[in-house]
Parts: sequence; C-alpha cells; structure tokens
Amino acid sequence: MSDMIRSWSRNERQERLFEKASVIATEARAHIKETDREAEFSHQTLKVIKQEGYPSLSLPVHFGGEGLSLYEFLLLQEKIAEGDGAVALSIGWHIGIVMELSDDKPWSKDHFEHLAKEIATKQTIVNRAATEAATGSPTRGGIPETKAVRQKDTYIINGRKTFTSMAEHLDYYIVSAYIDDLKDIGWFLIDRHQPGIRVDKTWDTLGMRGTASDDLVLENVELSVNDLVEVKGREKPSPKGWLLHIPACYLGIAVAARNDAIDFAKSFQPNSLDTPISEVNHIRDKIGEMEWKLMQAHNFLYATARRWDEEPELREKMGPELAAVKLAVTNTAAEVVDLAMRIAGGRGLSKSYSFEKYYRDVRAGLHNPPMDDAVLRMLAGKALNT
Repeated sequence: MSDMIRSWSRNERQERLFEKASVIATEARAHIKETDREAEFSHQTLKVIKQEGYPSLSLPVHFGGEGLSLYEFLLLQEKIAEGDGAVALSIGWHIGIVMELSDDKPWSKDHFEHLAKEIATKQTIVNRAATEAATGSPTRGGIPETKAVRQKDTYIINGRKTFTSMAEHLDYYIVSAYIDDLKDIGWFLIDRHQPGIRVDKTWDTLGMRGTASDDLVLENVELSVNDLVEVKGREKPSPKGWLLHIPACYLGIAVAARNDAIDFAKSFQPNSLDTPISEVNHIRDKIGEMEWKLMQAHNFLYATARRWDEEPELREKMGPELAAVKLAVTNTAAEVVDLAMRIAGGRGLSKSYSFEKYYRDVRAGLHNPPMDDAVLRMLAGKALNT
C-alpha cells in the first residue's frame, strides 16, 4: 500500500533510503495503540530508528551522514508518517534541525563538529525547546520567559518549555532563553543529564499523543559560557525549507487513511448489497476525490522541494511558497482523512479501526507553524506589494 509514496522516489539511492523509512514505519505502527493510549514515545521504535542510522542521515557526507536533500527528507518523513504520524513528526524535528545547522551554519565550527560527531557515532537525538505557555509559538515573536543569568564563567538558567517532542528520549536539548547580560535571545546546547533538568509529564492532547511532547523544566541549571551556541541577532530570518517536514508528515497520515479506506470499501459488504461498498457510486466519488486531492498535495509539496534543492539561489525568496505549501497540504490532508471517515461511516469512530486516530492526529497539522492566518497575510502582502 506504499506505492503512492514510493512512486515519488526516483533513483537507487532514494529507494535504499526509502527502505529505512519503511522499516521504521512498520515498527512504529506495531506500537501505535500503546503509544497513543499512554501518550508515550516507544523505546523500541527509537531503537529501530537508531539501528537504521536515521538520526545521522541529514549530516553532510564528510561527517558520516548521507547529506539528505530536502526532497529525500520529505519522502522518508511521509513514509514514516504512514506508519505513525507522531513518530514522523517527532524524529522530523531532529533531522530538520541537523539539516539547518549543516546548511545555514549558525553555530561555530567547533560547536557543530562536536554535535555532528556524536550524532554520527552514537545516533544522538536533539530537538529545540522553544515554546512556552506564556509566549505561544516562537514564530509569533514572543520573548522567552526562560532566563539565563551570567555568573562569571557560567550561566544559570531557569524556565519551563512546552511542546518538547520526545522530551524523555532526547540526548540534548537546544534551549532558547533570554540572556540577561546580552539583552538578547540565545540558544544553549544542554546535555539531558545536566543537574536541574527534569521532564514534567503534562502531555495529554487529543491528537499526536505519541510525540510525548511533555514540558521541559530547568531549575538553576548551571552551564558553561561555551554551552551558548547561538545568539538570535537582529538579522531577518531566512526561509527554512526543512520545515516542510510538517506538511509531509500530515500528508503521510492522509495516505494511510486513504489506504485503509480503500481496503475497507473493497471488503465491507452489508447484507443490503450484492457487492462491496466500493461499487456504490457515492463511495467511488469519495475515493476519486481523495485521489485528486492527494495528487495536488503531492505535486505541490515535491515540486517545491525540488525547486529548493535545484535552485538554491532562489531560496531567500521562497518564504511565501514554503508557507503556502504548509497551508495547502495540511488542510488537504485533513480533508482526505474526513473523506476516509465518511467512507467508513460509523465504524470510523470505533477504536477497532485506525480512522479515528488519523482524524485526531491530522488536526494537529493546523496548529503547527506557520498558522493559516499568518500565511494568508503573508501571501496578501506579497500580492499587494508587487
């Protein structure tokens, strides 16, 4: 049932990488009931992720990685999401952050090489911890309430971060804080074993429960000044192609729902019919509608990724296009899952089927950045200023 996604792989290298994602997707699906019920990330799935060498794929080749292109990254993420969207979204943050650090080089050479060596040799997992209850999404521009106060050659950090995906499983946290002496926002690389760090089990959401995005609490965490790896600065932020892993994830959920809906339609035959419901006109109409919506979403997503990879000189101008992809694909994914639910009927609400989980999970895409209102205003501004 992976032909829809596999059709976008174009060469032997991509087929080889795709197989890694397929193994992870299969493992993730095997634990989906438990992780969804308990709002936990599976230790066994993480073990397989590391065995497949997935965390190091976006490292440059000379650091021991595969130097993933954006196109390849999205292809693999979509496949993993077909197994479990929560797993895909969680590990997608790590892969994307490593891609950003490799390409944009916001850190010093020594800082990046230290982390890259650990990822290559130990399959270390990292994620940024930026969101806070009082500020909401960092994309809205709020200043962190987490503060770093300098004391000679150390910084003392206090604060609480929300939405920290895989919080208990991360090896390092890249934590944003307001730096008192610099009067600016900075990022600290913090080892998970650093004294003063704990994970507060707060994650109890409707969808994407398996991301285990619990709160990260920092209480008088003492760090070296060398742990300050990045200062925000005043420069205008550049477009980030790697964030397309978000729509790729929700598109994978939609493909899984489409596959299950087709299987259901082919096999379900109520005693009022002489054929399975796949022969009923309104069911066939819904399947056809799912297909053309997915075709549109796939073409928009992967055409944009190819442009990012093949025309790097245009990347600085691609912000509105990247944002439009996120808006279009996540909304389309929600529409496809809704159609799958309509095909399944009342059975789609049953825990015996996966449809209700797809329905809950795909809604989360509407709340990942950039949000629809921000995208629409960006596109309107671009149109009015041309």
